[in-house]
Amino acid sequence: MGNHLLWNEHYNIGVPIIDKEHKKLLSILNKLFDFGQKEEKSHFACQEAIKYFKDHAIQHFADEETYMASIGYPGLEAHKRIHRDFRQRMLPALEKELEQTDYSAASIHHFLGVCAGWLIGHTLIEDHMIVSGEPIKHWENLLPEEEQALMGQTIASLLHSMFRLDSRLISNCYAGEKFGDGIYCHLVYSGSDNRKRDFFLLFEEPLIGSTIGNIMEANSEATDTILSSVAKYAAKQLVERIRRRFPSWEIFEMAEEHLLTYEQFYKIYTAQSPEFSFLFDTGKGYFACCMSISEAPQGGISAVTENAVAEIENRLRLDPPLVRPESSPSAESTAEARARRKSRILVVDDSDFMRKAMLHLLSSDYEVLTADSGMSAIRSITLARPDLVLLDYEMPVCNGSQVLEMIRTQKDFSDIPVIFLTCRVDRESVKKAISLKPEGYLSKSLSAESVKKEIDHFFEKRSRLP
Repeated sequence: MGNHLLWNEHYNIGVPIIDKEHKKLLSILNKLFDFGQKEEKSHFACQEAIKYFKDHAIQHFADEETYMASIGYPGLEAHKRIHRDFRQRMLPALEKELEQTDYSAASIHHFLGVCAGWLIGHTLIEDHMIVSGEPIKHWENLLPEEEQALMGQTIASLLHSMFRLDSRLISNCYAGEKFGDGIYCHLVYSGSDNRKRDFFLLFEEPLIGSTIGNIMEANSEATDTILSSVAKYAAKQLVERIRRRFPSWEIFEMAEEHLLTYEQFYKIYTAQSPEFSFLFDTGKGYFACCMSISEAPQGGISAVTENAVAEIENRLRLDPPLVRPESSPSAESTAEARARRKSRILVVDDSDFMRKAMLHLLSSDYEVLTADSGMSAIRSITLARPDLVLLDYEMPVCNGSQVLEMIRTQKDFSDIPVIFLTCRVDRESVKKAISLKPEGYLSKSLSAESVKKEIDHFFEKRSRLP
């Protein structure tokens, strides 16, 4: 994250009192960023500055909830739950880290980065739903808070007994954001009542490397497959131990197990309403555990599992630090591995057909991520910086030109190349697109071969740059 957060008009939701406070919170974070760079800062001053941000954020949440109640917003309770999670869990966890590290520069940067990321994501997604009148359906089936607390304690205890990890619960409203490359396990349990539980367990790569990977030989040709297989086995064991602690769950038996890509996980998970959704900081990397209950079986998952395994194995193979992190591969071997990494392309289009077509066209030569809206594109760019964005010029709510403007105002993203995808090739549309200074534009009427050739040519040109 850069040193400053630039306010963008697309953050506005159209409610002056809320927009004013969002802008104020970003301004406070910018001042904290500046303050964090000063070597002569005192701990007391740090504490007071962070307390000021915290108090202001909490008051803003209260004002926002009052406004939602005044207009009868149907998503008020879900919104309050998200605010409460940030206020009662995420902030205290970050403050504890600050205290334990004696307000080190790293912990201050972590505090600011997490708060800024949460605030921007919440503003762009959940807060915009206030004016649309849409309820936040994703969180409507969460367990009562006392049951969530018990479940969170159970999982943290199991992480300690299985991996000797002292985990901190960062969030009990984990929304599926990509917090880093990792292994995504999906376990499906069926019951005699025709209902099933879907468990999603996510292991960040540093966590895998420091727990499972540190017993592997770095030169083992089977390491990649073994790591992903052991991660899946660990996921099954953790769920089985959870089941043994909750006797009412014993009527469910495991029916399916899958390794997913992040895109597959996100698509399946966000289509459901979880009963619990936890994100833990284990001290070695992030771990997420989510569970939802669904009535009907979901099809089509097994058909893509082999692709997920191949992607995981390929990524692990090209990332030497994952295995035995205490060892240091030679500079030459690391450079070679990075050179072999596929270029990452983010395809942003509200058409499911178009996203699938581009995925099919490009995935053999590139790592392809997809997003179905401008807001999800910004989140994807933040969490997994792409080498190229293929951006639909005409999308509802937040169109391509608005997304590009948002990208260009963020210091860390401003140099990401963007190519527009458009159905319109008339002179005025092309002129307007080019005025936004994208890398170029592609007509959707081009043949698949022509689109692929243009994208290959783009990366060939970039590879020749000094």
